This record gives sequence, C-alpha cells and structure tokens, in this order.
Amino acid sequence: MTLNSILLFLGLGMQEIIFVALIVLLLFGGKKIPELMKGLGSGVKSFKEGMSGIEDELNKDSKESKKDSEKDK
Repeated sequence: MTLNSILLFLGLGMQEIIFVALIVLLLFGGKKIPELMKGLGSGVKSFKEGMSGIEDELNKDSKESKKDSEKDK
C-alpha cells in the first residue's frame, strides 16, 4: 500500500495531515519531535518482535502437535 492509499482509506486529506503536523509542532516543539519519533519507532519495533515471537511459538506448537498425531497412528 502506498501512503496515499492509506491516507484515503483513513479519510485524511493533505489539509488534515498538514493541520495535525502543525498542532504536533506547536505542542512539542521542533527539538522534541525527533525524540518522539524515535520512541514511536522503537515501540513499533518491539511490538513487531513480540508478534513474530508469538507466531513462532504457535508454529512450533502446531508442528509438535502434528508430529504427536502422526506418532499415534
């Protein structure tokens, strides 16, 4: 998906994006925004790592249950 299709899906136009960016700039200031984005990026990264860990565990459990069911036959 491109950024434009995501924004259209959310119903956001360019004017709304600029407005939100200006509000964020006014609230946090120019110096705090890189820190906020770094924190947001690390949060997203840890969330993705957690999700992949859960998927790995589920895949491992399903493989083990398949092996156990094949042994019972």
